[in-house]
Amino acid sequence: MDELPPPLTQNINVPISYSLPSPPHDLMQTQIASDIDWVSLLSAAVGLENGSTKHKGRVGRTKKTIPPRIAFHTKSPDDILDDGFRWRKYGQKAVKNSIHPRSYYRCTHHTCYVKKQIQRHSKDASIVVTTYEGIHNHPCEQLMESLSPLLRQLQFLSSF
Repeated sequence: MDELPPPLTQNINVPISYSLPSPPHDLMQTQIASDIDWVSLLSAAVGLENGSTKHKGRVGRTKKTIPPRIAFHTKSPDDILDDGFRWRKYGQKAVKNSIHPRSYYRCTHHTCYVKKQIQRHSKDASIVVTTYEGIHNHPCEQLMESLSPLLRQLQFLSSF
């Protein structure tokens, strides 16, 4: 007789950057986890798993890939935290059950399609929840600006 598959309640370790956070263990983590709009974050993934493709009705097309989402919780009085990249704000909306709005940003690099959402935690206004969607396909501008004088010196020295 065939063996039954392992129960679904078994813990599986997966990389944190490509998975959902583990269940919260203390009260503060529970409040933070409940503040994230998991329905909207996961709705795209569920739609694609159910067989929807980039072009409906066309046979032979591959499924649209889902960019990874990474959320950070930071205690800060400032809403906009410097992460080294340049961002353009393209929207803002009110969030259900929160007095703090959510802001939407896109990376300004011409070939990069990374998006970021910033909002304050509904229970603790000192916490900023920043969610990144996608991976940058270019170097960090702030890093390049700080390295450019060094690179110019290396080019000058290599000309001898």
